[in-house]
Amino acid sequence: MSLWTDDPQRRTHTPPPPREPADPPAPPGPPIEPRGPSRWPAAVGGGLVSAVVVSAVLLGTGLAGDNSNPPATTAPANPSPVTISASDNKGDLIRTVYAAASPSVASVRTSQGSGTGFLVDSNGTIVTNAHVVGDNKQVQVRFNDKGAYHDAQVLSVDASTDLAAVKVAASDAQGIRPLVLADSDSAQVGDSVVAIGYPLGLDRTATAGIVSGLERRIESPNGFSIDKVIQTDAAVNPGNSGGPLLNAKGEVIGVNSQIATAAGGGEGNIGISFSIPSNTVKQVLPSLESGTAPQHAYLGLQTTQPRSGKGALIAQTTSGGPSERAGLQPGDLVTEVGGHSVSSPDEVAAAIADRKPGDKVTVTVERNGSQKTFDVTLGQRPETVPSQQAQPLQVP
Repeated sequence: MSLWTDDPQRRTHTPPPPREPADPPAPPGPPIEPRGPSRWPAAVGGGLVSAVVVSAVLLGTGLAGDNSNPPATTAPANPSPVTISASDNKGDLIRTVYAAASPSVASVRTSQGSGTGFLVDSNGTIVTNAHVVGDNKQVQVRFNDKGAYHDAQVLSVDASTDLAAVKVAASDAQGIRPLVLADSDSAQVGDSVVAIGYPLGLDRTATAGIVSGLERRIESPNGFSIDKVIQTDAAVNPGNSGGPLLNAKGEVIGVNSQIATAAGGGEGNIGISFSIPSNTVKQVLPSLESGTAPQHAYLGLQTTQPRSGKGALIAQTTSGGPSERAGLQPGDLVTEVGGHSVSSPDEVAAAIADRKPGDKVTVTVERNGSQKTFDVTLGQRPETVPSQQAQPLQVP
């Protein structure tokens, strides 16, 4: 299945209607319309659905609120990051994590809809999903339902990882403790997790579950793969996108991004959600904060699993791309990239994940029963996956 689109008349399934906010409506402004149609293919069997904004989610949920300024309070200028020690967490884990982390989770609102984000430093930097902010240069952020919305500058977005950084004035985040980005590689299947967000515009909602799987792969808004994704059964619904997935210490191990739906079923959560790993956030955040788009290395080929055996079968090479220039061809079976053995297509992308454009890698393939080696100079990943017709090939 494909991601939700914004045109309710064209949807096969209709999500539950958003609740009307209890607060008085905001001062009159330009009418908020659903975002224009945005659609990209599913990345795993059964389909992936954006857990947020890309469409029905940003709908009208949480869009009206009280923008009046609350009474000023005194708070520490640079509060310490959120951390929960073992001694602090002897009671109810979910309650403890929520109490510590929820003040740092924010509603992120655009003229098209709303999603979730979370504070990562005392300077007012907030991480969210790229598909939450879209093409906007400015968004509005609110840290709780009774607070005021603050203008936030969109520093940069990275469609390849579906991540974005926005920034409010440091004074607007005064007294709010930033969340810590954990080492997502240390997460294990079975670990307890808590997700906090604004599903359907509901203020800072907590759901809980476990890490259900690791090393998953989903498709980003621009068609490229996001690797090392964390799967969880914590309920994630429209409006949760961009919100944190937290471990028992209250640290962020992932950014909630997509959910899976059963083929032919509804668009609600079925217990399979996907979070972009915090280590990916760490990798791209410095570039996002500086206002530049992160650079990603690019081989310029598409691979598939061979019918038998290990490796990654090249289905097509991008015309004029790095692999084609180096001499790689459709039908070649990739067995090694940059000194890393390749047993599946996922491992091709993983082998260059830490590389930069301009780096050279050696690619070993099997062609017509012989082993061949090619030196490929990695390029800069384009803004979207190149669209071209795959050449017919004999799958071994």
